[in-house]
Amino acid sequence: MAALRDRGYRFVAVTPATHRLVNARAENSWAARTEDVFGWNRKFTGGVLDAELFDIAAAAGVLKPVAGSAIPAWHARLRAASLNGFLLLHSAFPTDAADAVFLGPDTYRFAAAVTAHLQAAGTTIRRAIDIGCGTGAAGILVAHACPGAEVVVSDINGAAVSLAACNAEAAGARNVLCVRSNLFADIAGSFDLIVANPPYLNDPARRLYRHGGGALGAALSLRILKQSLPRLAPGGTLLLYTGSAIVGGRDAVVEAASAILQGAGMSWNYRELDPDVFGEELSTPAYAGADRIAAVLLTVERQT
Repeated sequence: MAALRDRGYRFVAVTPATHRLVNARAENSWAARTEDVFGWNRKFTGGVLDAELFDIAAAAGVLKPVAGSAIPAWHARLRAASLNGFLLLHSAFPTDAADAVFLGPDTYRFAAAVTAHLQAAGTTIRRAIDIGCGTGAAGILVAHACPGAEVVVSDINGAAVSLAACNAEAAGARNVLCVRSNLFADIAGSFDLIVANPPYLNDPARRLYRHGGGALGAALSLRILKQSLPRLAPGGTLLLYTGSAIVGGRDAVVEAASAILQGAGMSWNYRELDPDVFGEELSTPAYAGADRIAAVLLTVERQT
């Protein structure tokens, strides 16, 4: 990633629907610049990447030949996206593999929520964790904002843990510890800050980055909430960015969260960050009765 950074590379990752539409344009069949290769993930021929960058990427195993091409051509096995001044590796498009590691608009909204909390936080963060870290984006932001803290980034997906480790190293986040774990199963102790951006859709393919479980995808988010409460240190905060399918005007996620938090000795706040995300899901059987899917942020604080 240093080679990309040295070349001024910048790319904002979009939704899969937008990515597909833009790449389907006739003029976008082949890459014409570096951002087309590692951002839009288009096939490319010799000369699109400068010789040094091509050699670096080839040596790292990031390039694969395009099958059946009449001329020498390649695809990138990974993409790179810009976020808050960092470059983060994530999976190639389309993200169909069961262990794909995804970065998109949700990551940017989540990062903005984490950054806003860090800027406003009045307590010292000594230990933090990014549960279901994916690319490690949130954990890296926390690590840079709190260089004296131990920051654990964890995921059940081994591919995510590997990419998060690469991203943390490239970002110079030396206080990041990468752990493969099913939520808190292999992680001990309490935390001053817990952040999580779990999958929250009902995905028939059950991809790890997308499938949240339950009829409308909320099961994993509620599990994270339940398991996080006893892990919060006094004065500690949970930031849970997730999605909620609104059905008949009702938000089942806030209702379930309220029931979990009742009598738990916590203060909490719940708000919509975006009222309408993944609108294409409303045409699928799982969401036939839903009005919309909202991106929401649940903030929970343990009283000191």
